[in-house]
Amino acid sequence: MAQAVEEWYRQMPIITRSYLTAAVVTTVGCSLEIISPYHLYLNPKLVVQQYEIWRLVTNFLYFRKMDLDFLFHMFFLARYCKLLEENSFRGRTADFFYMLLFGATTLTGIVLVGGMIPYVSETFARILFLSNSLTFMMVYVWSKHNPFIHMSFLGLFTFTAAYLPWVLLGFSILVGSSTWVDLLGMIAGHVYYFLEDVYPKMTGRRPLKTPSFIKALFADDNVVVAPPNAGIAARLGLGAVGPHLHDD
Repeated sequence: MAQAVEEWYRQMPIITRSYLTAAVVTTVGCSLEIISPYHLYLNPKLVVQQYEIWRLVTNFLYFRKMDLDFLFHMFFLARYCKLLEENSFRGRTADFFYMLLFGATTLTGIVLVGGMIPYVSETFARILFLSNSLTFMMVYVWSKHNPFIHMSFLGLFTFTAAYLPWVLLGFSILVGSSTWVDLLGMIAGHVYYFLEDVYPKMTGRRPLKTPSFIKALFADDNVVVAPPNAGIAARLGLGAVGPHLHDD
């Protein structure tokens, strides 16, 4: 069993493995009181006035207490981050890293701007960690890249992957979780999808072109990526989606 887990971990692409490791280490460290969450959460005043720049990163690594919700998000992180990096971004590690960087920046910007808007500022002020939102963003982007995969929810009803974010949002409402976390992830994911996949087809311009200094950090293989509609049969065999979801 341990050998199988080790093999599964080693086979993960670099960005997925690094993010998953950092998230687990940070969350476990906080649970064991080795690290204090008070040193990790997003606090604009401390970032600007005390130069605690690391908070812009660490708030995406802590997934609260280690419970079923933590395992659920770790599964989603390991699954959809891995699927995106291995398929949609195959041979484009720098572009995938830039997607996460763009998502993290967008989420941070939304929270900071929302904190200055009357009537909603109190709601945004309570959002201290954006790790769940970034995970949800990856789920949203994956669903946009694989909209025709058939899924079912608890065996109760079936749907295509295009509706996966909305199904999960509905599930969050049913269990009483905060919907803002999911909605922020959907907004960031849609902004990225529009600028990267829709806008270039409309105008011929690509506003989210990965900067050369980021590309220099990664040595990608020259891999030919199949077009979105190719290999449907292969994508249909991706396996289980999550604790409550599975592909038909």
